[in-house]
Order: sequence, then structure tokens, then C-alpha cells
Amino acid sequence: MITDELIQRINELARKQKAEGLTPAEKEEQQRLRQKYLQGIRGAVKSQLDRIRFVDDPS
Repeated sequence: MITDELIQRINELARKQKAEGLTPAEKEEQQRLRQKYLQGIRGAVKSQLDRIRFVDDPS
């Protein structure tokens, strides 16, 4: 699940990476958080697509 805290931490690490670089532990955390974020996005898209129903137009 994508939470505000998750997004804030991802953004914090991105800003730190640009400013001064990340430690190996922070790089691992950043990768893990990004994967969690992507899983949430994929899940939301899949859920939305699963709810689509095609209806034939009888015209």
C-alpha cells in the first residue's frame, strides 16, 4: 500500500542522493521502497482493469 510516509521517505532519499550521495544501506532502502511503490501502482492499475466490463453495442 502506498502511504504518505512511503512517498515522503522516497523523496527524502532522492533529495539526499542528489545533494550528497547515499550510503549503501540507504541505497538498499531506496530500492526496497521504490519496489514497494511500484507494486502498489501495479496493484491499483490491475484492480482498475479487472473492473472493466466490455459491453457489445447492439446497433
